[in-house]
Amino acid sequence: MIVEALELAACGGLARTSQPAEGITYAHKIEKHEAAIDWRQPAAVIERRIRAFDPFPGASSALGADIIKIWRSEIESCPRPSDGRPGQILQVNDEGIDVACGEGTLRLTELQRPGGKRLPVREFLRGHALQPDQRFGVEADESPAP
Repeated sequence: MIVEALELAACGGLARTSQPAEGITYAHKIEKHEAAIDWRQPAAVIERRIRAFDPFPGASSALGADIIKIWRSEIESCPRPSDGRPGQILQVNDEGIDVACGEGTLRLTELQRPGGKRLPVREFLRGHALQPDQRFGVEADESPAP
């Protein structure tokens, strides 16, 4: 079809069609607060949002006193029922950080600390030790009691 369209364009055979005024919508500018991750959502929704906010503004979540940007993630290939609360770190290793979501588990693979650069999880963990049971989405002064 593209070849036909190019031939028509070359000989002046394409007609212009104005966009109808009905059905037009305005997409507002994305603001940083919109990129905050709601861990109560399903893992598939969060993973799509992480991709949608790359490169700007970058999906983010509180972890203690820090706001961590999350640049890459993947949905667990073998979904398991999550025993954790949404945002809770279930497992940490060089392959990724498994986090419980409202539905399913998301593996974080590229993160960024405030003032730092984007890092693969292996390098991120060298300078920022994370442990299972820590929880994303909870400010330091809002941490749940043990």
